[in-house]
Amino acid sequence: MSWVRLLRTAAAPATGGLVLAVLAGAGAAGAAVGLMAVSAWLISRAALHPPVLHLMVAIVAVRAFGLTRGVLRYAERLAGHDAALRVLGRLRARVFSRLADLAPAGLAGYRRADLAQRLAADVDAVLDMLTRVLLPYAVATLVGIGSVLLVSAYSAPAGLAVAGGLLLVGAVVPVLQARAARRADGRLAPLRAELATGTVDLMHGLPDLLVYGAVDARLALLADADARLRRAQQRSTAMAGLSAAVTALATGVCLLVGLAAGAVAVRSGALPGELLAVVVLTPLAVFETAAGLPAAAQQFAAARGSLRRLADVLSTPVPVIAPQAPVDVPDGPDTLRLEAVSAAWTPGGTVLYDVDLELRPGARVALVGPSGCGKSTVAALLVRFLDPSAGRVTLDGIDLRLLEPERVRRVVGYLPEDAYLFDTTIAANLRVARPDATDDQLRAALSEARLLGWVDTLPDGLETLVGEHGRALSGGQRRRLALARALLAGFRVLILDEPTEHLDDENAAALLDDVLAAAGDRSVLVISHRADITARVDEVIDLGQARPAVHQGASACR
Repeated sequence: MSWVRLLRTAAAPATGGLVLAVLAGAGAAGAAVGLMAVSAWLISRAALHPPVLHLMVAIVAVRAFGLTRGVLRYAERLAGHDAALRVLGRLRARVFSRLADLAPAGLAGYRRADLAQRLAADVDAVLDMLTRVLLPYAVATLVGIGSVLLVSAYSAPAGLAVAGGLLLVGAVVPVLQARAARRADGRLAPLRAELATGTVDLMHGLPDLLVYGAVDARLALLADADARLRRAQQRSTAMAGLSAAVTALATGVCLLVGLAAGAVAVRSGALPGELLAVVVLTPLAVFETAAGLPAAAQQFAAARGSLRRLADVLSTPVPVIAPQAPVDVPDGPDTLRLEAVSAAWTPGGTVLYDVDLELRPGARVALVGPSGCGKSTVAALLVRFLDPSAGRVTLDGIDLRLLEPERVRRVVGYLPEDAYLFDTTIAANLRVARPDATDDQLRAALSEARLLGWVDTLPDGLETLVGEHGRALSGGQRRRLALARALLAGFRVLILDEPTEHLDDENAAALLDDVLAAAGDRSVLVISHRADITARVDEVIDLGQARPAVHQGASACR
C-alpha cells in the first residue's frame, strides 16, 4: 500500500467535511482579498471628497467582508478539524486493529516503542497532512486564481506579476525546499522512533544498566540520537526561514511591479486613479494567504514519511487469515493434534520441523526441550497466533485454518511466560478475561490459583493496585494472578508457557501442583525446560530429542 492510497482511503469518508472546509477557507481568504481591494478603493475615492452616498456601497462591503472573513474562518477551522479528527480516529482504530491481527507473529520485525510511535505520532501526521498541507494549498489555489483574474482586469502586467509571484511562492520555492530538506525531513519520523525506542529501553533496563555500569554508554547513544534529530530539525527550520524570506521578496516585487504598471496605466488614462491602490495593495492580501505554502510543503515532507511508515504496517501480511466460510467450533470434548507440522515466524526461518503431538481431553502433557527448539511456537500454533507452513493443526479433527481465530481462542487459552499485568487493580486485571465477572467469581478464581488468602490480607483487597507490569507483586504472585485470570476466562484447554520461570525449586513445585489442581478437568499443556516435571504430568514430549521416548510422534527440532 502506498502512502497516497492510504491517505485517500482514510480521508474518503470525510470528503464532505473537507470540501466544506476548503470552500469556507476560500471564502474567508477571498473576503480578506475583497476587504483589502474595497478598502483601498474606498480610501482613494474618499480622498477626492465625493458625495457620501457614492461611498455607501463600498462602506457596507467593507463591513460585510470584515464580518464574513471571521465567520468563514471559524467555519473552516470547525469543518476542517472535525473532518480531520474523524479521519484520525478511524485511522488510529484501523492501525490498532491491524496490529492486533499481526500480533504476535507478524510483529517480529518491529520494536514496541517504534510501534507506539507509529500508532501515536505517525497517525497524528494525517491531521497535519489534511489541515496544514492539503487545505492550505486548495484554498490558496482557488483564491490565487481569483485574485490574478481581478488584478489582471485592471492591469495585465500587474496580474502577470501576481501570478508569477504565486507560482514562485506556492510551487517553485516548496519544490526547491523539498529537494534541499528531503534528507532531513525524511529522517525525522525514523529518528523520533529511534529516540523513543532508546528512551523506553533505558527506562525499562535501568536496573540492569546500573548493575553493569552501562548507563553512561546508553545515555551516550541516546544523546547521539537526540543530536541527529536536532540537526535534522534545524536543517528543516533553516529552509523554512529561507522560504519566508523569498515570500517577502516576492511580495515586494509584485507591489513594485503593480505600482509601476498601474502608474503607467493611470498616466495613459487606461486606469482610473482610485483603482491604482487596488492594483498595488490587493497582492498584500493574496500573498498573506500564500505565505503559509512553503511551511505546508515542509510539513508535507515530514507527514509523508510518517504515512509511509503507517502504510508499511498496514501492508504487512497477516500471519493468520480468517476463513471466508468458517466452520463452527466443536462442543467438545476437545482433542488438539499437530500432524507433521513445520512452522516459521519469518519466511525462510523455520523453527519447527515435522512435529506430531496429541493433547487428549483432560490430559496433562508436558512439552520440554532446550531454549529455541520451538516450544513456544507449538503454543502459538495451538491458539492460532501462527499457521503451520506444512502439516496441519486440528481441533477434534477440524483444521484450525477452517475456524475463526477468535473462536479458537475462546476454547484454547494461552498463559505466556511474560503474561502482562496492567497498571491497575487486581480486580481490573482479572476482568480483562471476563468484564462482567462479579466479585464472587473473582474471588473464586483467586481461590483456585491459591491467591485469595493473600488478597484478603490486603487493606484494599481486590482494589489493590499491582503497579506497572505488576511490580508491586512478587514473581510468584504475578504468576498466580495471571493464572487466576486464565481460569476465570473458562478455557476448555489451557496452555501454560514456563509457569514456574524465575522461581526456586520449592515454590516452582508448589505453584505447578496448584496450577494442575486448579485446572480441574481441563486439558493442560505445560511448556517447561525443567526436568522435574515428569512426575506431575501424564506424558512428556521432548522436542530436543530425535527419538522421544514417551511420545513417538515428536521429532527433533533444528
